[in-house]
Amino acid sequence: MEILYEDNHIIAINKSSSDIVQGDKTGDKPLVDTVREYLKERYSKSGNVFCGVVHRLDRPVSGVVLFAKTSKALARLNEMLRGHEIKKKYWAIVVKP
Repeated sequence: MEILYEDNHIIAINKSSSDIVQGDKTGDKPLVDTVREYLKERYSKSGNVFCGVVHRLDRPVSGVVLFAKTSKALARLNEMLRGHEIKKKYWAIVVKP
């Protein structure tokens, strides 16, 4: 797992194209669980650790995924997404055969 940025409120991860962000029917380990385990170990937390999914990227897509470390941060980021205060950019690489 490549951490691009982390502070008291959020953690930004460079998601590979093979990762899933949240659990699905495949049963593959989701990135949110990996981040949760990292936070639990890094900060020596016992019990459950909050890790909110701010947005998702589909499995074949790579890029930056934000996770909230608190419920307050998640609520604020969701509000910012709804208000278009956060901009998302998508880049596609096209190869001509």
